[in-house]
Order: sequence, then C-alpha cells, then structure tokens
Amino acid sequence: MTFEPATQRIDRVSIVDAPIDAVWATVTSPEGINTELRPYLKMTVPGPFRGRTIADIEPGTRLGRSYFLLFGAVPIDFDDITVAEIDPGRRFREQSTMMSMSRWVHERTLRPLGDDRTEVVDAVSFVPRLPMGLIPGWGAVLRACLSFLFGHRHRRLQAHLAVPRPSGPGADR
Repeated sequence: MTFEPATQRIDRVSIVDAPIDAVWATVTSPEGINTELRPYLKMTVPGPFRGRTIADIEPGTRLGRSYFLLFGAVPIDFDDITVAEIDPGRRFREQSTMMSMSRWVHERTLRPLGDDRTEVVDAVSFVPRLPMGLIPGWGAVLRACLSFLFGHRHRRLQAHLAVPRPSGPGADR
C-alpha cells in the first residue's frame, strides 16, 4: 500500500478593472505572469515557451521546467509545465509536477463583466510531495502560503491593468 498526502485546494476570485482581452493578454504571457508574482517570485521561461504566450501553445504540450526564483534570485522550486487545456480568451488549465508537489493543477478562468471589467477565477489543487507531505499540517502551511501568493497575484494584476477612472468634480456625470 502506498501513501499519498491529501489533495489540497485553494480558490481565488477577483474583479479586474480592465477588458477581458487585456487581462487575457497579460495572464498568458511570461511577462504578465512575472508581473503578478513580483517582488516575491520570478519564474524562468522554458525554451519552447520563449517569445510565446499560453494562447500560442497546443493543448497537451509539455513546455518543460520553469524555475521559481525567490526575490528573483534564489532558486526554490521548479514547475514542469504542461498546458492541458485552453479556451482561447477565456480559460487555461495547467497540469504539472513540481519539485515540491507530486501533482499541481492550476485553472484560470476569465469572465467579462461588461466592456471594461473582468472576473478572474483561479482554482488550484495540489498534492505535496513526500517526504514533506508526511509532516502533520504541511498541506495547511502550503495552502496558506499559496492563498497569500494568489491574493498577491490578483492585487498585482488589478494594479497593473486597472483602467483609470475619472475623478474630481463632475466625474459622475
């Protein structure tokens, strides 16, 4: 009998004050992903992904290893990325393994809210890799860290893409 730590899950939903096309272009590019992760992390770009976006990738394509660099400098993990599914302009699903996770699934879905707002939904499930996954509470620690990171990503995405709103006297007219 083999033991596998329990699957953990986090979900994050936010509204970005930008049109869905602008959000899609950002969240599917290496530059946009790193904009979301800064300053805590930077992801390197696997060779087959250089100069491309997730939207350019054929579903089921393994891109290769991307390294996570703490504060842009210290390697702390890798993600062996496979883009499993893509609904252009709306959704992608990554199914991967990591140094720290035996299974990682990240699905990001976008939904337009009128012409200039977009709902961003991240659903992440993961299984911590052994032996760390045997430590009581380790899954909860990872879940808390990832919940913080995805909250940070959503705030950074909003700040990066927010459409300026008129302010001052008469702005509501």
